[in-house]
Amino acid sequence: MQDLQTDDYEMVGHVKWFDPGKGFGFIVAQDGGPDILLHANVLRNFGQSSVADGTEIEVRVIRTDRGLQASEVLHIQQSERSPASALADFADFDPAAVASAPAEPARVKWFDKVKGFGFANVFGSDADVFVHIEVLRLSGLADLLPGEAIAVRVIDGKRGLMAAEVLPWEIALSQG
Repeated sequence: MQDLQTDDYEMVGHVKWFDPGKGFGFIVAQDGGPDILLHANVLRNFGQSSVADGTEIEVRVIRTDRGLQASEVLHIQQSERSPASALADFADFDPAAVASAPAEPARVKWFDKVKGFGFANVFGSDADVFVHIEVLRLSGLADLLPGEAIAVRVIDGKRGLMAAEVLPWEIALSQG
């Protein structure tokens, strides 16, 4: 268990819940202890606007007058499952081929969490890329905001271009 008397430390845990509308959520440390506040601004500094409940996360934690708070996101673990295990549309694709597709910078056109899908556009292209909520969950995300910059691994599916993975936009920049 982490020494809770330390004012600043790194820890691994999982997202208990995160609500992008409220702008915050909580993390539970792997070793137990009190909940740790995760503010939307800290998540945005990492390059994401949301994170899915249950996602493994590594953060720097500080002690404040109001309790423990994440001050920096160091790593968000993406799901080990492939999209093929969650979506029939991905069943015919080789997971290694999907993983080797380039992460391209894109902007969210719109996304409706209730409907379970939305669209993004890769920079320099007018073509819509379908984004399914299960792909978001597998990528450790819970929601996308219109205009949000992201990176996507795109495949040409039965119904057109589809995001096979959604990543922080900085990933695409580092490949360029």
